Amino acid sequence: MTLMQLKYAICAAGETSFNDASKKLYISQPSLSNAIKGLEQEIGIEIFNKSKTGISLTVEGEEFIGYARQVLEQYDLLDARYISRKEAKKKFSVSTQHYTFAVNAFIETIHQYGMDAYEFEIYEETTHTVIENVKNRKSELGILYLNHFNEKVLQKLFREYNLEFHPLFDCGLYVYMWKGHPLAGRERIDLEELMDYPCLSFAQGAHNSFYFAEEVLSTAPYRKIIKASDRATLLNLMVGVCGYTLCSGIICEELNGSDYVAVKLNEQEMMSIGYITRKDSNISEIGKSYLLALEKFGEKAML
Repeated sequence: MTLMQLKYAICAAGETSFNDASKKLYISQPSLSNAIKGLEQEIGIEIFNKSKTGISLTVEGEEFIGYARQVLEQYDLLDARYISRKEAKKKFSVSTQHYTFAVNAFIETIHQYGMDAYEFEIYEETTHTVIENVKNRKSELGILYLNHFNEKVLQKLFREYNLEFHPLFDCGLYVYMWKGHPLAGRERIDLEELMDYPCLSFAQGAHNSFYFAEEVLSTAPYRKIIKASDRATLLNLMVGVCGYTLCSGIICEELNGSDYVAVKLNEQEMMSIGYITRKDSNISEIGKSYLLALEKFGEKAML
């Protein structure tokens, strides 16, 4: 197994065909295919599913690519310090449910470091993908919530994937809506009052289980439900159809603007916002700084 083979495999993992990957690597497609085949034979697993329509990672391949990324990152650090003697590029990756405050903390972390060279990644994903990204080492941290409804199912998944959940802060439930919504001026809202308006929810793709829902009270008998895949669309729907979603109540006007409000929902339900890590990995200094930024947003919500 060589570093070059690992580099080839990682590049191919981000593409849908060996042909596309070979173009990025500036090598021929047969050369890439032979290198991958030799690597698979050496380690005794198939990294890629191969078909006429392209390639995709196998379950074992996803795990292998996670380890491969870690090896190459460590090599880059050694190379920068002892061989090329140049400043190593700072790297950090986080996956999160659709939380504006998680993006805001990410921005604050970038500003804090102010380095000349860095490679930061943030992925707003479905709940299951957040978990998968941490499991496969694509992301160092995963930001999500637990409550009494989803905790047993998700904690079981964390144990299977060798992950650990760390709570950051607890918060109640709020109704997030456009300021022009008929209920926006209320101090508190009962769940029954929301039933005449569309409930907006983040689509969870193939893992469309209530336990993976990003919104608490996912099993409530909503009469009108609209699912979307990104925050920008949900914000547009709040204005266009007077829709709403349930959230933690942490508002970031710097990113979403001042046209939206969070009103306390008249429910005793609580949610615990936290992060997941691999049990066999340590949190980087940048990761620790990011978590401190997250905690600050949590403290603001508790005021």
